[in-house]
Amino acid sequence: MRKDKKQVIGDEIGDEQIKLFLDFEPVDATSPSLHKLIKAYRGLRIDDFERFLTFFVEAGFDVDGKDEQGKTFVDLIQDQRNAPDYIELIQKARG
Repeated sequence: MRKDKKQVIGDEIGDEQIKLFLDFEPVDATSPSLHKLIKAYRGLRIDDFERFLTFFVEAGFDVDGKDEQGKTFVDLIQDQRNAPDYIELIQKARG
């Protein structure tokens, strides 16, 4: 592959498909905001996650929602390999 070409894995997804991640609800005491972030993190590529965050914030959800132990999304992913990119997006979403 040429260096000027970016590899794309999987099909591009539209805004409506990304917005579906706003519909997930937790079954425990985890905040709905945190639950939606985790589902989107697990199900979307980084570029799509960034688009998701725009819809997430516009819908009034909290990027600092907590689980039953008081941990935020950043707390839960910070030790993962790709975490810095996602943490940067969360920080930008905070404004």
